[in-house]
Amino acid sequence: MLTIKEFFEKCFSEKTYDIDKKIDEVLKVVNISFPHDRIIKNLSGGQQARLLLASALIQDPDLLLLDEPTNNLDKAGIDHLKKFIINYPKTCIVISHDAEFLNSFTQGVLYLDIFSKKVEQYVGDYLAVVEEIRMRLERERMKNIRLEKDISHRKEQANFFAQKGGHLRDVSSKMRKKIEELEGDVVELRREDKTIRHFTIPCQQDVGGTILKLDSVAVAVNHKFVNKKVRIELGKKDRLLLIGPNGIGKSTLLEKLASGHAKGEHVKAGVKIGYYRQDFSTLDFNATVYQTLSKAQGSEGTEQGLRAHAAGFLLDAEILKAKIGSLSEGQKGLVAFATIALEKPGLLILDEPTNHINFRHIPIIADAINDFGGAMILVSHVQDFVEKIKVDFTLDLGSL
Repeated sequence: MLTIKEFFEKCFSEKTYDIDKKIDEVLKVVNISFPHDRIIKNLSGGQQARLLLASALIQDPDLLLLDEPTNNLDKAGIDHLKKFIINYPKTCIVISHDAEFLNSFTQGVLYLDIFSKKVEQYVGDYLAVVEEIRMRLERERMKNIRLEKDISHRKEQANFFAQKGGHLRDVSSKMRKKIEELEGDVVELRREDKTIRHFTIPCQQDVGGTILKLDSVAVAVNHKFVNKKVRIELGKKDRLLLIGPNGIGKSTLLEKLASGHAKGEHVKAGVKIGYYRQDFSTLDFNATVYQTLSKAQGSEGTEQGLRAHAAGFLLDAEILKAKIGSLSEGQKGLVAFATIALEKPGLLILDEPTNHINFRHIPIIADAINDFGGAMILVSHVQDFVEKIKVDFTLDLGSL
């Protein structure tokens, strides 16, 4: 298992003799502190995210590339990252679905159109560029309406003259050439990314009473877990939001609940658990998407129903044949939600469910979660997402 020091040593092609000093300096920049012999696997998702950023910074790059850097970061971590990027003296290119985060430092935007395969460059902050693109698309749409109306009128005239014969046929021929020119002026409108269909997560029918009970929770204090007493009970339609800084033990608590290994946390016997894990390790990476959904559906559904269900999550016939491990992180997230919806759980456990998910899908996912009829426990650092969901209880592990 890799230690923090071994991890950073892999960032260099040659042995670096002052590596310990460099590690301390870069960990300070990303606002974490660990012994260099700490095993990386034992760190939380947020701590690992900061470590990945530190691994890029320790190389002192002229070009810093950040792919969804806010995933797994708590609010303090995101604020720290914002300040760092704003003050970074060299070039930084960021991919993110967090509009507020992007807008805090963006000076220009590269827009990748997946249909035309073109890259468009804009100057300005993120929200201004989004508005500029929206207005341009509207101008193009109105121009097309005018052109199509003109083309339709000219075609009617050309057909009329062609039927008259004589020199009017020559007029018709010239008009058709003009029509071809006008058709060439029609702007090919941008086709935006598709959005998943609205869906529901059916609740287990035979569940009731107290579904989840928390008498105590394990909280990380100085890198060691300490049990803290709490008193929380969740029944049907009760939602618990779990908050606290990175490394406090949120994901560990969810994992113990899902696996049945918790001591002071109890899930009612017979309750099905739908567990969305941020690293997607609940999915079998060697299984195909079809096999995964078929197993979740069981013998109740039909082949046609499974494929229709998959299509609603943009999982087409080709993706259904692919192995989970070959998918993008965003596609794995959609498979996870499609699977949970088929499982019909009584308890929904969601660990950072918006990580890697296209922002166009997030409102639809929030609606499905909000309409869920069972008990739910949620961890999310995305405030806009949390605000779309009715929360009955909030447990701050950092304040225990």
